[in-house]
Amino acid sequence: MLQTIKDIFSVKDLRKKLLFTVFIILLFRLGTFVTVPGLDKALIESQLDSSSAGILGTINLISGGAFSKLSIFAMTIGPYITASIVLNLLQVVVPSLERLAKEGEEGRKKLSKYTKYLTIAFSFVEGLGFYVNYKTYMLPALQTGAGLAVGAILFVTSLIAGTAILTWLGDKITEYGIGNGTSIIIFIGIISRIPDATVTLIDYVMAGGATAWIVAALLIVAIVVVLAGVVFMQQAERRIPVNYAKRVVGRKMYGGQSTHIPMKLSMAGVMPIIFAMSFMMFPSTIIQMATGGNPTGFWMHVYNAFSITSSSAWYYILIYAVVYTLLIIGFTFVYTMFVVNPVEIANNLKKNGGFIPGVRAGKNTSDYINNTLKNVTWVGAIFLAIVAVLPVIMQGFMPISITFGGTSVLIIVSVALEVLKSLETQMVSRHYKGFLD
Repeated sequence: MLQTIKDIFSVKDLRKKLLFTVFIILLFRLGTFVTVPGLDKALIESQLDSSSAGILGTINLISGGAFSKLSIFAMTIGPYITASIVLNLLQVVVPSLERLAKEGEEGRKKLSKYTKYLTIAFSFVEGLGFYVNYKTYMLPALQTGAGLAVGAILFVTSLIAGTAILTWLGDKITEYGIGNGTSIIIFIGIISRIPDATVTLIDYVMAGGATAWIVAALLIVAIVVVLAGVVFMQQAERRIPVNYAKRVVGRKMYGGQSTHIPMKLSMAGVMPIIFAMSFMMFPSTIIQMATGGNPTGFWMHVYNAFSITSSSAWYYILIYAVVYTLLIIGFTFVYTMFVVNPVEIANNLKKNGGFIPGVRAGKNTSDYINNTLKNVTWVGAIFLAIVAVLPVIMQGFMPISITFGGTSVLIIVSVALEVLKSLETQMVSRHYKGFLD
Protein backbone atom coordinates (compact mmCIF):
# COMPACT_ATOMS: atom_id res chain seq x y z
CA MET A 1 0.00 0.00 0.00
CA LEU A 2 2.74 2.47 0.96
CA GLN A 3 4.62 1.64 -2.25
CA THR A 4 1.45 2.22 -4.27
CA ILE A 5 0.91 5.63 -2.66
CA LYS A 6 4.55 6.49 -3.35
CA ASP A 7 4.07 5.45 -7.00
CA ILE A 8 1.03 7.74 -7.32
CA PHE A 9 3.00 10.79 -6.21
CA SER A 10 5.90 9.83 -8.46
CA VAL A 11 3.64 10.21 -11.53
CA LYS A 12 3.42 13.91 -12.33
CA ASP A 13 -0.02 13.75 -13.98
CA LEU A 14 -1.60 11.82 -11.09
CA ARG A 15 0.08 14.04 -8.52
CA LYS A 16 -1.35 17.14 -10.17
CA LYS A 17 -4.83 15.62 -10.28
CA LEU A 18 -4.72 14.64 -6.61
CA LEU A 19 -3.42 18.01 -5.46
CA PHE A 20 -6.02 19.81 -7.59
CA THR A 21 -8.80 17.68 -6.06
CA VAL A 22 -7.54 18.43 -2.54
CA PHE A 23 -7.42 22.15 -3.37
CA ILE A 24 -11.06 22.14 -4.57
CA ILE A 25 -12.09 20.20 -1.45
CA LEU A 26 -10.46 22.87 0.74
CA LEU A 27 -12.39 25.59 -1.13
CA PHE A 28 -15.61 23.66 -0.54
CA ARG A 29 -14.92 23.28 3.17
CA LEU A 30 -14.03 26.97 3.44
CA GLY A 31 -17.34 27.91 1.79
CA THR A 32 -19.34 25.97 4.37
CA PHE A 33 -18.28 28.54 6.98
CA VAL A 34 -19.30 31.60 4.90
CA THR A 35 -22.73 32.55 6.29
CA VAL A 36 -25.38 34.20 4.11
CA PRO A 37 -25.11 38.02 4.56
CA GLY A 38 -27.55 39.67 6.96
CA LEU A 39 -28.16 36.70 9.26
CA ASP A 40 -28.07 36.62 13.05
CA LYS A 41 -25.25 34.09 13.57
CA ALA A 42 -25.85 33.68 17.31
CA LEU A 43 -29.51 32.81 16.70
CA ILE A 44 -28.58 30.30 13.99
CA GLU A 45 -26.07 28.52 16.23
CA SER A 46 -28.60 28.23 19.06
CA GLN A 47 -31.51 27.03 16.89
CA LEU A 48 -30.44 25.28 13.70
CA ASP A 49 -27.52 23.40 15.24
CA SER A 50 -30.08 21.15 16.92
CA SER A 51 -31.64 20.12 13.57
CA SER A 52 -30.08 16.70 13.50
CA ALA A 53 -32.98 14.43 12.57
CA GLY A 54 -35.16 13.72 9.57
CA ILE A 55 -34.67 15.36 6.19
CA LEU A 56 -33.09 18.47 7.76
CA GLY A 57 -30.45 16.30 9.40
CA THR A 58 -29.78 14.56 6.09
CA ILE A 59 -29.41 17.90 4.29
CA ASN A 60 -27.03 19.09 6.99
CA LEU A 61 -25.05 15.85 6.76
CA ILE A 62 -24.60 16.02 2.98
CA SER A 63 -23.80 19.73 3.08
CA GLY A 64 -20.98 19.09 5.55
CA GLY A 65 -22.67 21.21 8.23
CA ALA A 66 -23.34 24.13 5.84
CA PHE A 67 -27.09 23.94 6.46
CA SER A 68 -26.84 24.30 10.26
CA LYS A 69 -24.79 27.47 9.68
CA LEU A 70 -27.04 28.69 6.82
CA SER A 71 -23.91 29.22 4.78
CA ILE A 72 -23.88 29.98 1.04
CA PHE A 73 -23.59 26.20 0.44
CA ALA A 74 -26.68 25.39 2.56
CA MET A 75 -28.65 24.03 -0.45
CA THR A 76 -25.70 21.79 -1.30
CA ILE A 77 -25.52 20.50 -4.88
CA GLY A 78 -29.14 19.27 -4.77
CA PRO A 79 -30.59 21.67 -7.40
CA TYR A 80 -27.92 20.55 -9.90
CA ILE A 81 -28.73 16.87 -9.28
CA THR A 82 -32.46 17.56 -9.68
CA ALA A 83 -31.80 19.46 -12.93
CA SER A 84 -29.74 16.54 -14.23
CA ILE A 85 -32.56 14.10 -13.44
CA VAL A 86 -35.20 16.24 -15.14
CA LEU A 87 -33.06 16.74 -18.26
CA ASN A 88 -32.30 12.99 -18.47
CA LEU A 89 -36.01 12.19 -18.21
CA LEU A 90 -36.85 14.80 -20.86
CA GLN A 91 -34.47 13.08 -23.28
CA VAL A 92 -36.94 10.19 -23.42
CA VAL A 93 -39.88 12.39 -24.51
CA VAL A 94 -38.18 15.31 -26.34
CA PRO A 95 -36.62 14.16 -29.64
CA SER A 96 -34.32 17.21 -29.98
CA LEU A 97 -32.73 16.50 -26.57
CA GLU A 98 -32.35 12.82 -27.48
CA ARG A 99 -30.53 13.82 -30.68
CA LEU A 100 -28.22 16.11 -28.68
CA ALA A 101 -27.34 13.20 -26.36
CA LYS A 102 -26.22 11.18 -29.39
CA GLU A 103 -24.15 13.95 -31.00
CA GLY A 104 -21.02 13.22 -29.01
CA GLU A 105 -18.95 15.91 -27.31
CA GLU A 106 -20.79 18.89 -28.85
CA GLY A 107 -24.15 17.51 -27.81
CA ARG A 108 -22.94 16.84 -24.27
CA LYS A 109 -21.67 20.43 -23.98
CA LYS A 110 -25.08 21.81 -24.98
CA LEU A 111 -26.88 19.48 -22.57
CA SER A 112 -24.47 20.54 -19.82
CA LYS A 113 -25.32 24.19 -20.55
CA TYR A 114 -29.07 23.46 -20.36
CA THR A 115 -28.50 21.62 -17.08
CA LYS A 116 -26.77 24.70 -15.65
CA TYR A 117 -29.68 26.95 -16.66
CA LEU A 118 -32.14 24.53 -15.10
CA THR A 119 -29.99 24.39 -11.95
CA ILE A 120 -30.30 28.17 -11.52
CA ALA A 121 -34.09 27.90 -11.91
CA PHE A 122 -34.34 25.14 -9.29
CA SER A 123 -31.94 27.05 -7.02
CA PHE A 124 -34.18 30.11 -7.23
CA VAL A 125 -37.28 28.11 -6.25
CA GLU A 126 -35.49 26.26 -3.44
CA GLY A 127 -33.81 29.48 -2.27
CA LEU A 128 -37.21 31.15 -1.93
CA GLY A 129 -38.39 28.17 0.09
CA PHE A 130 -35.37 28.49 2.38
CA TYR A 131 -36.06 32.21 2.81
CA VAL A 132 -39.70 31.62 3.77
CA ASN A 133 -38.57 29.01 6.31
CA TYR A 134 -35.66 30.90 7.82
CA LYS A 135 -36.33 34.60 7.29
CA THR A 136 -36.75 34.97 11.07
CA TYR A 137 -32.98 34.44 11.34
CA MET A 138 -32.34 37.66 9.42
CA LEU A 139 -31.22 40.69 11.41
CA PRO A 140 -34.19 42.80 12.69
CA ALA A 141 -33.41 45.61 10.22
CA LEU A 142 -33.92 43.18 7.31
CA GLN A 143 -37.30 41.87 8.49
CA THR A 144 -39.46 44.96 8.06
CA GLY A 145 -40.04 47.78 5.59
CA ALA A 146 -37.56 48.33 2.79
CA GLY A 147 -35.07 46.04 4.52
CA LEU A 148 -37.39 43.09 3.91
CA ALA A 149 -36.79 43.21 0.14
CA VAL A 150 -33.05 43.70 0.63
CA GLY A 151 -32.91 40.74 3.03
CA ALA A 152 -34.81 38.49 0.61
CA ILE A 153 -32.55 39.42 -2.31
CA LEU A 154 -29.40 38.91 -0.22
CA PHE A 155 -30.59 35.55 1.08
CA VAL A 156 -31.82 34.03 -2.19
CA THR A 157 -28.98 35.43 -4.33
CA SER A 158 -26.35 34.12 -1.92
CA LEU A 159 -27.83 30.60 -1.97
CA ILE A 160 -28.08 30.60 -5.79
CA ALA A 161 -24.46 31.77 -6.02
CA GLY A 162 -23.40 29.06 -3.55
CA THR A 163 -25.06 26.32 -5.60
CA ALA A 164 -23.53 27.71 -8.80
CA ILE A 165 -20.06 27.72 -7.19
CA LEU A 166 -20.52 24.11 -5.97
CA THR A 167 -21.61 23.03 -9.45
CA TRP A 168 -18.55 24.69 -10.95
CA LEU A 169 -16.24 23.11 -8.36
CA GLY A 170 -17.75 19.68 -9.07
CA ASP A 171 -17.21 20.15 -12.82
CA LYS A 172 -13.59 21.11 -12.27
CA ILE A 173 -12.93 17.99 -10.17
CA THR A 174 -14.48 15.81 -12.89
CA GLU A 175 -12.43 17.56 -15.57
CA TYR A 176 -9.05 18.02 -13.88
CA GLY A 177 -9.16 15.89 -10.72
CA ILE A 178 -9.88 12.33 -9.61
CA GLY A 179 -13.38 10.82 -9.79
CA ASN A 180 -16.83 12.36 -10.27
CA GLY A 181 -16.92 15.90 -8.87
CA THR A 182 -20.53 15.80 -7.63
CA SER A 183 -19.94 12.53 -5.77
CA ILE A 184 -16.67 13.79 -4.26
CA ILE A 185 -18.34 16.92 -2.86
CA ILE A 186 -21.14 14.88 -1.26
CA PHE A 187 -18.56 12.36 0.04
CA ILE A 188 -16.46 15.09 1.68
CA GLY A 189 -19.56 16.67 3.21
CA ILE A 190 -20.47 13.39 4.92
CA ILE A 191 -16.92 12.57 5.99
CA SER A 192 -16.57 15.98 7.62
CA ARG A 193 -19.51 15.18 9.94
CA ILE A 194 -18.00 11.96 11.33
CA PRO A 195 -16.12 13.74 14.20
CA ASP A 196 -19.34 15.52 15.32
CA ALA A 197 -21.33 12.28 15.13
CA THR A 198 -18.66 10.49 17.17
CA VAL A 199 -18.67 13.22 19.84
CA THR A 200 -22.49 13.09 20.03
CA LEU A 201 -22.43 9.31 20.51
CA ILE A 202 -19.71 9.53 23.19
CA ASP A 203 -21.64 12.26 25.07
CA TYR A 204 -24.81 10.16 24.93
CA VAL A 205 -22.98 7.08 26.27
CA MET A 206 -21.32 9.04 29.10
CA ALA A 207 -24.62 10.57 30.21
CA GLY A 208 -26.96 7.63 29.62
CA GLY A 209 -25.76 4.73 31.75
CA ALA A 210 -26.04 1.02 30.89
CA THR A 211 -28.91 1.48 28.40
CA ALA A 212 -26.87 4.02 26.44
CA TRP A 213 -23.99 1.56 26.20
CA ILE A 214 -26.32 -1.10 24.77
CA VAL A 215 -27.82 1.35 22.23
CA ALA A 216 -24.35 2.55 21.19
CA ALA A 217 -23.10 -1.05 20.80
CA LEU A 218 -26.13 -1.93 18.65
CA LEU A 219 -25.55 1.13 16.48
CA ILE A 220 -21.89 0.26 15.95
CA VAL A 221 -22.76 -3.36 15.10
CA ALA A 222 -25.46 -2.13 12.68
CA ILE A 223 -22.97 0.20 10.96
CA VAL A 224 -20.42 -2.62 10.59
CA VAL A 225 -23.08 -4.97 9.16
CA VAL A 226 -24.33 -2.30 6.74
CA LEU A 227 -20.75 -1.50 5.74
CA ALA A 228 -20.03 -5.17 4.97
CA GLY A 229 -23.32 -5.49 3.08
CA VAL A 230 -22.68 -2.34 1.04
CA VAL A 231 -19.17 -3.45 0.06
CA PHE A 232 -20.50 -6.89 -0.93
CA MET A 233 -23.34 -5.42 -3.02
CA GLN A 234 -21.08 -2.86 -4.68
CA GLN A 235 -18.63 -5.55 -5.74
CA ALA A 236 -21.15 -8.34 -6.54
CA GLU A 237 -22.00 -8.97 -10.18
CA ARG A 238 -23.90 -11.36 -12.43
CA ARG A 239 -21.61 -12.56 -15.19
CA ILE A 240 -23.19 -13.40 -18.55
CA PRO A 241 -20.89 -15.85 -20.42
CA VAL A 242 -19.83 -14.83 -23.95
CA ASN A 243 -17.97 -16.89 -26.54
CA TYR A 244 -16.31 -15.53 -29.67
CA ALA A 245 -16.32 -17.57 -32.88
CA LYS A 246 -13.00 -18.23 -34.61
CA ARG A 247 -12.40 -16.23 -37.78
CA VAL A 248 -9.49 -15.98 -40.20
CA VAL A 249 -8.21 -12.57 -41.29
CA GLY A 250 -5.38 -12.90 -43.81
CA ARG A 251 -3.02 -15.47 -42.36
CA LYS A 252 -4.06 -14.93 -38.76
CA MET A 253 -6.86 -16.51 -36.75
CA TYR A 254 -8.85 -14.36 -34.33
CA GLY A 255 -11.48 -15.17 -31.70
CA GLY A 256 -12.14 -18.48 -30.08
CA GLN A 257 -11.85 -17.16 -26.54
CA SER A 258 -14.46 -17.06 -23.79
CA THR A 259 -15.25 -14.01 -21.64
CA HIS A 260 -18.24 -12.52 -19.84
CA ILE A 261 -20.42 -9.40 -19.58
CA PRO A 262 -20.42 -8.17 -15.95
CA MET A 263 -23.83 -7.01 -14.65
CA LYS A 264 -23.35 -5.38 -11.25
CA LEU A 265 -26.10 -5.84 -8.67
CA SER A 266 -25.77 -2.16 -7.81
CA MET A 267 -25.34 -0.80 -11.33
CA ALA A 268 -26.71 2.64 -10.45
CA GLY A 269 -24.54 3.02 -7.35
CA VAL A 270 -25.69 5.66 -4.90
CA MET A 271 -27.23 8.02 -7.48
CA PRO A 272 -30.88 6.80 -7.06
CA ILE A 273 -30.74 7.67 -3.35
CA ILE A 274 -29.32 11.12 -4.08
CA PHE A 275 -31.99 11.67 -6.76
CA ALA A 276 -34.75 10.53 -4.38
CA MET A 277 -33.48 12.77 -1.57
CA SER A 278 -33.49 15.77 -3.92
CA PHE A 279 -37.10 15.10 -4.92
CA MET A 280 -38.20 14.53 -1.31
CA MET A 281 -37.10 18.06 -0.40
CA PHE A 282 -39.26 19.82 -2.99
CA PRO A 283 -42.82 19.28 -1.67
CA SER A 284 -42.05 20.85 1.72
CA THR A 285 -40.16 23.71 0.04
CA ILE A 286 -43.04 24.52 -2.35
CA ILE A 287 -45.66 24.24 0.43
CA GLN A 288 -43.67 26.60 2.67
CA MET A 289 -43.46 29.14 -0.15
CA ALA A 290 -47.14 28.85 -1.08
CA THR A 291 -48.42 29.12 2.52
CA GLY A 292 -46.00 31.77 3.77
CA GLY A 293 -44.32 29.32 6.12
CA ASN A 294 -47.56 28.41 7.92
CA PRO A 295 -49.29 25.45 6.21
CA THR A 296 -52.72 24.40 7.50
CA GLY A 297 -55.27 21.69 6.80
CA PHE A 298 -54.41 19.19 4.07
CA TRP A 299 -51.16 20.96 3.15
CA MET A 300 -49.98 20.79 6.76
CA HIS A 301 -50.30 16.99 6.63
CA VAL A 302 -48.42 16.83 3.31
CA TYR A 303 -45.71 19.11 4.72
CA ASN A 304 -45.34 16.95 7.87
CA ALA A 305 -45.09 13.80 5.72
CA PHE A 306 -42.14 15.27 3.79
CA SER A 307 -40.41 17.00 6.74
CA ILE A 308 -40.18 14.24 9.31
CA THR A 309 -38.13 14.53 12.48
CA SER A 310 -37.52 12.19 15.43
CA SER A 311 -40.78 13.49 16.99
CA SER A 312 -42.95 12.92 13.89
CA ALA A 313 -46.06 10.72 14.20
CA TRP A 314 -45.65 7.11 13.06
CA TYR A 315 -48.04 7.53 10.11
CA TYR A 316 -46.00 10.47 8.73
CA ILE A 317 -42.84 8.36 9.01
CA LEU A 318 -44.63 5.48 7.23
CA ILE A 319 -45.82 7.72 4.36
CA TYR A 320 -42.33 9.19 4.01
CA ALA A 321 -40.75 5.71 4.00
CA VAL A 322 -43.15 4.37 1.34
CA VAL A 323 -42.70 7.36 -1.01
CA TYR A 324 -38.93 7.32 -0.47
CA THR A 325 -38.78 3.58 -1.22
CA LEU A 326 -40.81 3.92 -4.43
CA LEU A 327 -38.64 6.83 -5.62
CA ILE A 328 -35.41 4.91 -4.97
CA ILE A 329 -36.65 1.82 -6.82
CA GLY A 330 -37.95 3.92 -9.71
CA PHE A 331 -34.77 5.96 -10.05
CA THR A 332 -32.66 2.79 -9.88
CA PHE A 333 -34.42 1.42 -12.95
CA VAL A 334 -34.37 4.78 -14.77
CA TYR A 335 -30.67 5.36 -14.11
CA THR A 336 -29.77 1.78 -15.10
CA MET A 337 -31.75 2.25 -18.33
CA PHE A 338 -29.56 5.23 -19.21
CA VAL A 339 -26.31 3.47 -18.28
CA VAL A 340 -26.91 0.11 -20.00
CA ASN A 341 -28.36 -0.39 -23.49
CA PRO A 342 -29.06 -4.13 -24.14
CA VAL A 343 -29.72 -3.56 -27.87
CA GLU A 344 -26.37 -1.83 -28.31
CA ILE A 345 -24.55 -4.62 -26.40
CA ALA A 346 -26.26 -7.28 -28.54
CA ASN A 347 -25.34 -5.45 -31.77
CA ASN A 348 -21.71 -5.08 -30.69
CA LEU A 349 -21.51 -8.80 -29.87
CA LYS A 350 -22.94 -9.70 -33.27
CA LYS A 351 -20.50 -7.42 -35.12
CA ASN A 352 -17.51 -8.94 -33.31
CA GLY A 353 -18.63 -12.56 -33.70
CA GLY A 354 -19.60 -12.93 -30.05
CA PHE A 355 -22.60 -14.88 -28.74
CA ILE A 356 -24.15 -16.02 -25.48
CA PRO A 357 -24.19 -19.85 -25.35
CA GLY A 358 -27.68 -21.18 -26.06
CA VAL A 359 -29.06 -17.77 -27.15
CA ARG A 360 -29.61 -16.66 -30.76
CA ALA A 361 -27.80 -13.52 -31.90
CA GLY A 362 -29.75 -10.27 -32.39
CA LYS A 363 -33.11 -9.66 -30.69
CA ASN A 364 -32.99 -12.84 -28.59
CA THR A 365 -29.64 -11.76 -27.18
CA SER A 366 -30.87 -8.23 -26.37
CA ASP A 367 -34.02 -9.70 -24.71
CA TYR A 368 -31.89 -12.11 -22.66
CA ILE A 369 -29.59 -9.28 -21.50
CA ASN A 370 -32.61 -7.06 -20.78
CA ASN A 371 -34.32 -9.72 -18.64
CA THR A 372 -31.10 -10.46 -16.77
CA LEU A 373 -30.58 -6.75 -16.18
CA LYS A 374 -34.11 -6.35 -14.81
CA ASN A 375 -33.67 -9.24 -12.36
CA VAL A 376 -30.31 -7.91 -11.19
CA THR A 377 -31.67 -4.35 -10.89
CA TRP A 378 -34.57 -5.51 -8.71
CA VAL A 379 -32.09 -6.96 -6.21
CA GLY A 380 -29.98 -3.79 -6.24
CA ALA A 381 -33.00 -1.47 -6.00
CA ILE A 382 -34.52 -3.31 -3.03
CA PHE A 383 -31.14 -3.32 -1.25
CA LEU A 384 -30.74 0.45 -1.81
CA ALA A 385 -34.25 1.08 -0.51
CA ILE A 386 -33.66 -1.00 2.65
CA VAL A 387 -30.33 0.72 3.37
CA ALA A 388 -31.84 4.19 2.89
CA VAL A 389 -35.26 3.74 4.50
CA LEU A 390 -34.50 1.55 7.53
CA PRO A 391 -32.71 4.35 9.47
CA VAL A 392 -35.71 6.63 8.75
CA ILE A 393 -38.10 4.10 10.29
CA MET A 394 -35.76 3.40 13.21
CA GLN A 395 -35.43 7.13 13.92
CA GLY A 396 -38.84 7.18 15.61
CA PHE A 397 -37.76 4.52 18.11
CA MET A 398 -34.16 5.58 18.84
CA PRO A 399 -33.22 7.91 21.69
CA ILE A 400 -30.55 9.66 19.59
CA SER A 401 -30.31 10.82 15.99
CA ILE A 402 -29.09 8.21 13.49
CA THR A 403 -28.86 10.48 10.47
CA PHE A 404 -25.41 9.03 9.88
CA GLY A 405 -26.88 5.74 8.76
CA GLY A 406 -27.12 3.41 5.79
CA THR A 407 -27.31 6.14 3.15
CA SER A 408 -24.16 7.79 4.47
CA VAL A 409 -22.26 4.49 4.56
CA LEU A 410 -23.47 3.68 1.05
CA ILE A 411 -22.30 7.03 -0.33
CA ILE A 412 -18.93 6.79 1.42
CA VAL A 413 -18.26 3.23 0.19
CA SER A 414 -19.51 3.92 -3.36
CA VAL A 415 -17.45 7.05 -3.84
CA ALA A 416 -14.36 5.53 -2.19
CA LEU A 417 -14.51 2.49 -4.50
CA GLU A 418 -15.10 4.75 -7.51
CA VAL A 419 -12.03 6.86 -6.71
CA LEU A 420 -9.91 3.77 -6.03
CA LYS A 421 -10.94 2.25 -9.35
CA SER A 422 -10.13 5.49 -11.14
CA LEU A 423 -6.68 5.53 -9.56
CA GLU A 424 -6.31 1.81 -10.27
CA THR A 425 -7.03 2.30 -13.97
CA GLN A 426 -4.56 5.15 -14.28
CA MET A 427 -1.86 3.27 -12.34
CA VAL A 428 -2.24 0.09 -14.38
CA SER A 429 -2.14 2.07 -17.63
CA ARG A 430 1.27 3.34 -16.52
CA HIS A 431 2.46 -0.18 -15.59
CA TYR A 432 2.29 0.42 -11.83
CA LYS A 433 0.74 -1.93 -9.30
CA GLY A 434 -2.73 -0.70 -8.23
CA PHE A 435 -4.62 -0.54 -4.93
CA LEU A 436 -6.93 -3.44 -5.69
CA ASP A 437 -4.27 -5.96 -6.81
